[in-house]
Amino acid sequence: MSIKISVIVQKEENWYVAKCLENSVASQGITVEEALDNLREAIELYYEDEDPDIEQKQVFLTTMEVAI
Repeated sequence: MSIKISVIVQKEENWYVAKCLENSVASQGITVEEALDNLREAIELYYEDEDPDIEQKQVFLTTMEVAI
């Protein structure tokens, strides 16, 4: 079985942090690829003993400028 999830990756100091938007599971790595590989493993462990109940939603990612 495979599922499709939404992931955001952000650079935080010397690490890349990858986070799943559907369940807030996160992982990190020195490279983007390592962070994603680590997140894949974390997601597999998260759903190891249960069936994922992930509602497929359309996700939009954008940026905005805010005056502060």
